[in-house]
Amino acid sequence: MSRNIIVEQIHQTPVESQKIELVERKGVGHPDSLADGIADSISRALCVEYLKRFGVLMHHNTDQVEIVGGKAEPKFGGGQIISPIYILLSGRATTIVDDELVPVHKIAIHAAKEYLDRTLRNLDVENDVVIDSRISQGSTDLMDVFKRAHVIPLANDTSFGVGFAPFTDVERLALETEKEINSDRFKDRFPESGEDVKVMGLREGDKITLTIANAMVAKYIPDLDHYRSVKEEMTYTIEDLASSITDREVEVNINTGDDYDRGSVYLTVTGTSAEMGDDGSVGRGNRANGLITPNRLMSLEAAAGKNPVNHTGKMYNLISNQIAHSIVTAVEGVREVYVKILSQIGRPIDHPKVASVQLILDDSVSIESIKPKVESIVDLHLSDIKKVTDMVIKGELTTF
Repeated sequence: MSRNIIVEQIHQTPVESQKIELVERKGVGHPDSLADGIADSISRALCVEYLKRFGVLMHHNTDQVEIVGGKAEPKFGGGQIISPIYILLSGRATTIVDDELVPVHKIAIHAAKEYLDRTLRNLDVENDVVIDSRISQGSTDLMDVFKRAHVIPLANDTSFGVGFAPFTDVERLALETEKEINSDRFKDRFPESGEDVKVMGLREGDKITLTIANAMVAKYIPDLDHYRSVKEEMTYTIEDLASSITDREVEVNINTGDDYDRGSVYLTVTGTSAEMGDDGSVGRGNRANGLITPNRLMSLEAAAGKNPVNHTGKMYNLISNQIAHSIVTAVEGVREVYVKILSQIGRPIDHPKVASVQLILDDSVSIESIKPKVESIVDLHLSDIKKVTDMVIKGELTTF
């Protein structure tokens, strides 16, 4: 059966040439990203357990994680947690197979704690967090769709995924700035910097402004002078990074809500705003490519925590981005590419209802000359879609 791949040329102003561009990246310690990360960690842990016990992956979707902010009292040189962060783990999973019970709650809570411990350097997971698992058995019809797959899984939903390429300067800046701030080398130099980072990029013509919110860790900051000095050094570091990514003018602003005259600055005990009233939910942050891009096509799908076997809301968002980047890498004359893939419940996931590719081309390139190559790239990726499952389980692909 041939795949329904539609390739067309579109005529619109590429994002890089538009006057205004907005890009957002929520860092790994942001409450929404923490919810995404926990959801995916639980899914991966369940996949490993199912393979170990039964040799196959079982149905699950652990994409319902809610983080309820606690109460903290940070102050220069330290502070304390007054009320712990509360995390509710919800969703569906296969809890029993042939009369063998799977300890889903134990697996989920352990995975959540491990993820928090890896991600937040200054959080005492045992004392500053309460984790409650309410994951229950999946619905009968979706489990049946899961079981009916023989070689190629059958889609368990009618949903779509989108991807685009290449990234603009602002998109790369937003992504790489957060990754740099949360890198080991940055934290070794600036332990004062917490993991809760939000980068907002604005391009007006050829001027880029990066507004960065970074939850600072109070125990490493003895006074206001130290805070100001560290923030200044961090700004210089990000400016150096920006100069390696773009030739455009870049202005970097960190924690613009600070009021030095009043002594009011962004201090936390743990490095995340989840400690004090800021909540988080799966799917409320970055899209599957790690960015929030209002100038681009986006799916509202909460990909994190969905099973990496037949949930097309996850699989198609991941593979759409892979396809888009493959096209701009392999095909000359493509300025921008947008990929939209739609599933139909019960249909093999390697044969979507439609795979749409829209291209913005250089004037010297005709759609007829590149269409066969583009179609073959899409076809190749879809034929090897199960590779995405393996990459997700191994932690080689992220959804946020």
